Amino acid sequence: MPTKQAKASKKTPPVMQLRLYIAGQTPKSLMALNNLKNICETHLSGQYRIEVIDLVRSPQLARGDQILAIPTLVRDLPRPMRKIIGDLSNTERVLVGLDLRPGEARP
Repeated sequence: MPTKQAKASKKTPPVMQLRLYIAGQTPKSLMALNNLKNICETHLSGQYRIEVIDLVRSPQLARGDQILAIPTLVRDLPRPMRKIIGDLSNTERVLVGLDLRPGEARP
């Protein structure tokens, strides 16, 4: 009979759920999205989901996550929620903000 630890090791790692708030197709918004995709592919090995919310089209959606600046990245899952403001060009800062570390694979 498998132990609890053996069962836990067979679980699929949880998918990181991310929301990127942008304002239209500005250079800064496009840079943030491109940087986020690169970081996720490099450090999350497909274990992520990105939802892009364009506040030009749906400004009311900013209230839910209390967005005050754009672009803003919100990590919804795993908890606790985390927010990172900016174009996400500082990879190390983004990794720390997402609770990942450079060079570490996500368990």
